[in-house]
Amino acid sequence: MQLTDGDRIRGLLATYCRLVDAGDFAGVGALMAHAVLRTEEGTVLATGAEEVERLYAGLVKLHEDGTPGTQHLVANTVFDEPRADGTVTARSSYLVLQALPGLPLQPIVTGTYVDTFEVADWAGAGGGWRFTERRFGIGRAGVLDHHLTITF
Repeated sequence: MQLTDGDRIRGLLATYCRLVDAGDFAGVGALMAHAVLRTEEGTVLATGAEEVERLYAGLVKLHEDGTPGTQHLVANTVFDEPRADGTVTARSSYLVLQALPGLPLQPIVTGTYVDTFEVADWAGAGGGWRFTERRFGIGRAGVLDHHLTITF
């Protein structure tokens, strides 16, 4: 099987989802070690592995099983044309579902990710790509009380 660059980048998007759903914020930090996380408007939230890990640990509620009880889904990824420097931007929609003891499965938030990727110079970076920036946009929000420490 031949994987394309798009497949490899979509793999990084899926890895992010799996790490967050597992409550592995150190893993999220490692995945985003070369990235800047921003709001949709551009406000910097975290830069580098340690800040990203701290951001998620302070923002996302973990429950008795050590996870947030979520399932993150990323879909409708569209890639911009590569820039002259080789970076690529991907625009995706996300949906977060949550179920906990006493709380039925429900969608809790939707939105967009605008991610920028660059070719990495080391082999462990998802087939040669890594995150350099992520912008979060929130579309529709349901009940986030069991997921986040802040409200929108």
